Amino acid sequence: MLSTDELHDLAESIKTEGQHEAIVLSADGILLDGRNRLAACEIAGVAPRFTTYTGSDPKALVLAHNLRRRHISKGQQAVIVAMARSVSEHSLRHHAKLHSISLTRLSNAATVLKHHPHLAEQVRTGTLSLDAAYSTVREHQAHAAEIQAQHDRLHEHAPDLAEQLTDGSLTLDDATAALNQRQHEEQLRQTVQHTDALRLSDGDPTPPMAPLVERGDITWEQAHQRAEEFLAHRRNAIRQTQQALQVIAEIWTAVQDLAARPDTPYGRDILDGLTPEVRLLVQNP
Repeated sequence: MLSTDELHDLAESIKTEGQHEAIVLSADGILLDGRNRLAACEIAGVAPRFTTYTGSDPKALVLAHNLRRRHISKGQQAVIVAMARSVSEHSLRHHAKLHSISLTRLSNAATVLKHHPHLAEQVRTGTLSLDAAYSTVREHQAHAAEIQAQHDRLHEHAPDLAEQLTDGSLTLDDATAALNQRQHEEQLRQTVQHTDALRLSDGDPTPPMAPLVERGDITWEQAHQRAEEFLAHRRNAIRQTQQALQVIAEIWTAVQDLAARPDTPYGRDILDGLTPEVRLLVQNP
């Protein structure tokens, strides 16, 4: 409906200029279009002029007249179409073209109407924009999807926690935190056991750490810290040994040449003053 001032302006216009456009009734006398004109005629004390709709789709008439109003925003238009018609996914393009509404806007309106009809009603009345309503719906959908993903993860990896969530003994946040802690400890355990196996294969005499945790002497966090320190030391030792071997490989030709002529003046001059360990290296290259 028009505001009170607008309605009185229309009444004054009808009183002085007459009713330009007839009020439309259905064959059964139901008002299809012209609520404001009818009210203005009553205010003006003028007998209203009616016409009867003879078409086969009265809803289309109501919709067309609503969408032509200048004060209706594009978002309101989209919601009105979505409310007035059964806008399915396959008919979106048809209705968008028919009513000169963008396909995206009409799709957003249909989504709002489907998931949060109360927001669609606010858009229709102009108290909320379609963009704001659609953004709210998307946020709710994302939140719902996140919650569902948490439930699915619990059912897959921790059915016991999922059961406690169902019977109310655990909240979703507490159940998720408990699962995260379990998976974190499992990752630590795997790292520690892998390190224990690597030490054993390397011939390292250090006792394995997993049994220490199982006995309660240390925690998995402490064992994991020791495992990380061992792995770092091992990587450093490997790197240093590789570098040393590379140096040896680069000078090995000189050692073999010297070993081939140890009793020559050249060989004796080189070995003169060297330690017995170095002399032994030349004798057994």
